[in-house]
Amino acid sequence: MNTPSLPAPDTAAEVPPDNPLTTKEGWRHFVGHEPVPPGLLTAAEQAALSPRERMREDEQRREYHADLPMVNTPVIRKVTATSRLLIQLNRNQISARRGVILSGASGTGKTTALTQLGRAHELAVRKRHPRDANRLPVLYVTVPPAATPKMLAMEFARFFGLTFPSRANVTDIVDAVCATAAHVRVDLVLVDEIHNLTLATRSGAEASDQLKYFAERLPATFAYAGIDVESKGLFRGTRGGQIAGRFVVIPAAAFSHATAEDQDAWRALVGTLESTLRLHHHALGTLAGLSEYLFHRTGGMIGSLSQLIRGAAVLAIEDGSERITEDLLEAVPVDYAAEQSERRTAPARPARKRRRVA
Repeated sequence: MNTPSLPAPDTAAEVPPDNPLTTKEGWRHFVGHEPVPPGLLTAAEQAALSPRERMREDEQRREYHADLPMVNTPVIRKVTATSRLLIQLNRNQISARRGVILSGASGTGKTTALTQLGRAHELAVRKRHPRDANRLPVLYVTVPPAATPKMLAMEFARFFGLTFPSRANVTDIVDAVCATAAHVRVDLVLVDEIHNLTLATRSGAEASDQLKYFAERLPATFAYAGIDVESKGLFRGTRGGQIAGRFVVIPAAAFSHATAEDQDAWRALVGTLESTLRLHHHALGTLAGLSEYLFHRTGGMIGSLSQLIRGAAVLAIEDGSERITEDLLEAVPVDYAAEQSERRTAPARPARKRRRVA
């Protein structure tokens, strides 16, 4: 069989903004993208701006805050360290390679940790092989709902941009995917939404077998992420026993606020996010001082915290205050799970009307 050829590498400027991470173009753009903090102008420099220039400066900062630099959380550090070790151990393994499963509730940063692992690995490989433009060491896919073996194989093929006629069988698709992955030297496969595999159904069990077959065919380390996979039956039965015997499970949980050490860790996380802000009148340390309020408001979920702070920063630019206060944070909507957590855990406060976001 001839080795499939891939299109020439795309530059970040050529990548449409709607390309998902589950395509090689979207993945390359994600790996190469690094938010650059805009400089803050002095009061005199701001006064000298024309209305159009001021609008452009505000828009640049709004875009930056909507895409704040990633914070290196304990989960990201553990996933990266564990996976790097397994990649080394798997390098000369012919079969039964070890992998990682990241499991936890929604909003605990699983996808972020998985993609940051892939980004760190790919950047390290690029550094070691700066002249190999065709090398694509990381493959990222998501498991579709009610996945069948063919649907799963097509997700792998779609990442590479491989197309097949509707009559193509799963063997042809898998052979093409494996040949392409070998050609571009994939050595890390990231599989998100693994909870969509239900071993209790025939199609789910067959899709699980297909994933295992990819793991046997590809000389790569596999890293999975999913919602509470231990309770989804992924480790039950003969198939589940094989998975349990080959994968390290890393839990992703919400931050705690029970002990002084927990509170310090949460406050440090808030302070790190606060240090990335680019607001003209915000006093550094304000958010760290509101860390308990932020914990109760978000339930300790990193995703909810990020949304809350990024939203408040955008509102601070739009209303001209250029600072984040508790009142402004109250105006930012959070997800339902965070709202329920706040109702259960937050201390009683005088009722006040929450600002509406226009």
